[in-house]
Amino acid sequence: MYSVLIVDDSSFMRKWLMSIVAKGGYIISGEAKNGYEAILQYRKLKPDLVLLDIHMPELAGNEVLKRIMAIDPDASIIMCSAIGSSFIVEECLSLGAKDFVRKPNFGGLLDKMNQIIQMKNPDH
Repeated sequence: MYSVLIVDDSSFMRKWLMSIVAKGGYIISGEAKNGYEAILQYRKLKPDLVLLDIHMPELAGNEVLKRIMAIDPDASIIMCSAIGSSFIVEECLSLGAKDFVRKPNFGGLLDKMNQIIQMKNPDH
């Protein structure tokens, strides 16, 4: 079983993502409602995947992405945002995100997660 950290300032969105992730057979190792919590949780939990919102108070998702990638260059992070301009997507991918999903369209999320896990662990 692979673990996932879910980061979103919206409690509703975190619960929705948890439901989707759990149905896919993943373990929810933790959740965070802001960027600072996300970094602390990442260090503590070392999840296999992170679902990270871009627009959050206190510390934006792209800054969290930079900091987690500095801690662990092999981190697998999927960025989530309702605003998915090509500039934002390109910026996140250039900073190390593995993929990008637009909220609330999570139809292909589990497929993306499975592909990332497969690339990270080709023998499993």
